[in-house]
Amino acid sequence: MFTLTNLIKTVLGLAGALVFFLIGSWAAQALYTVGGDVETAGMSDAPGGLIGGEAAAPAAPVDVIAMGEGDPAAGAKVFNKCKACHKVNGTNGVGPHLDGVVNRPVGSVEGFNYSAALQNHGGSWDYAALDAWLSDPKAYAPGNKMTFAGLKKAEDRANVVAYLESLQ
Repeated sequence: MFTLTNLIKTVLGLAGALVFFLIGSWAAQALYTVGGDVETAGMSDAPGGLIGGEAAAPAAPVDVIAMGEGDPAAGAKVFNKCKACHKVNGTNGVGPHLDGVVNRPVGSVEGFNYSAALQNHGGSWDYAALDAWLSDPKAYAPGNKMTFAGLKKAEDRANVVAYLESLQ
């Protein structure tokens, strides 16, 4: 039966849900944004300019990081983008733990279920491999399960590697 009480309950329920999602969005943005330059993980323009009218300009070449020149303190801040999936305390999360990752063989964390792309990749996480991986994980090992789009700034990659190396 339709009553004024039911209408008020419905409207207040919808308003409450809207407020809940707005606060959740605000909290997530505050937690997962580092510095003033926001990069959106996994998002890109549609191919051929299907959204927005014009074709996107070709991507600028990615700088290669200068190893040994990163700032571990700045890397700890950039690493906040990684904390949603990775831990540095020896336990696995959604992704494998990253303490001791520098010069560790690829796909070698005990107990973590790696994708076939990383199981069969070979090699180790040396500076060049970490740079390529952090720049664009999907291009480095096509078919891997990581959804992060990568760190486009060479300085951010160098800082994250310096931070991870400081955890050895």
